[in-house]
Amino acid sequence: MPDLLPPAFPPSPGANAPLFLFATGIENSNPRVGARRVDQMAASGHMQRWREDFALVAEVGCNALRYGPPLHSTWLGEGRYDWTFADETFAALRRQGTYPIADLCHFGVPDWIGDFQNPDFPRLFAGYAGAFAARFPWVQLYTPVNEMYVCALFSGRYGWWNERMTTERGFVTALKHLVAANRLAMRAILRVRPDAIFIQSESAEQYHASSPRAWAEAKRRNAERFLSLDLNYGHQIEAPMYEHLMDNGMTPEEYAAFQTTELKRHCVLGTDYYVTNEHLVLEDCSTRASGDVYGYATIIQQYYARYHLPLMHTETNLADDLHGSSTDWLWKQWANLLLLWETPVPVLGFTWFSLTDQVDWDTALRENNGRVNSVGLYDLDRKPRQVGRAYKRLISQWQDVLPARSLCLRLPLVAITPERVA
Repeated sequence: MPDLLPPAFPPSPGANAPLFLFATGIENSNPRVGARRVDQMAASGHMQRWREDFALVAEVGCNALRYGPPLHSTWLGEGRYDWTFADETFAALRRQGTYPIADLCHFGVPDWIGDFQNPDFPRLFAGYAGAFAARFPWVQLYTPVNEMYVCALFSGRYGWWNERMTTERGFVTALKHLVAANRLAMRAILRVRPDAIFIQSESAEQYHASSPRAWAEAKRRNAERFLSLDLNYGHQIEAPMYEHLMDNGMTPEEYAAFQTTELKRHCVLGTDYYVTNEHLVLEDCSTRASGDVYGYATIIQQYYARYHLPLMHTETNLADDLHGSSTDWLWKQWANLLLLWETPVPVLGFTWFSLTDQVDWDTALRENNGRVNSVGLYDLDRKPRQVGRAYKRLISQWQDVLPARSLCLRLPLVAITPERVA
């Protein structure tokens, strides 16, 4: 097991120093599409080039990295793990002085679990999360389950990934299992690291009615977008959504278990926003992308008003082109974040996702085309893109200017005392 106190930590001037998180991430989605495992860490070349990738994280100036070991090849069975790759990579991040935001489950599970319809998944995943925390007790920041709402949609309602179901019962079942897994994982991690901080990464959505006839459906979807976070934080769900959950497989006892709120004080509201996150609802109840009508700052104030949690912008990107669209988008997202500083919303971090280009996200990973999506700070040859140079400038210019409404991290702990979390 790695030693507990390498000399490189913490990277800030002292323990408990305020820190604004300038982050990027290594895309580690790994859903199944039919018989095919989609492994974005392999597709980007990260499995072979991780040392080079970590050097690029430092080069661009990021002090944090959304990162996790490939779940499908690390978690071999109940209580069985292969930590070989995780030991190497997390030790390297620690020596480098980069704060990992441990991204434990990103759209897929190992073959032996099956899929998100498996009722044993929450309990089993909590065991994995607890084992990870015990292996790496110096890690403080976590995203146990990434984008629970999106994963349930794509796997249980749209029929794209994993169980590939197209029913409301499939969606509700996936959603309740994903959220239960996230909550149980938080408890398991807190038993090892009582001051762990959980940065939920969830898609911030907005639905716009195209006409009065579409208004009711837009209202319904704008309520549904909150479901994963409502269940995660113990927020009471409005009656129509509650009835929908009950009609599609959730029991009153399961709902009552989601109504506890003791975990919320450990959480940061991590929100993801892309140009496709706002939708126009048509009269036939179908939707299409509307572009950024409201924008991040306006939408996120709805989320803050609902949950009253500190905020981190945990994902955004736009494809690079000759017209500088990606750098314009970076500037626009940063301007939205600065606008939030004029409000009561506490903003703790910003993320361009991901470090390198991705592969086949133009079809939501459904097709195996090998098509490179030019959304990274660096291309797959590890050459900087326009947005990579722009993000490096942004970090350099702003890192010493930002207000001190930021995380106080405690890395490392000299002594870690297990604590039972109810």
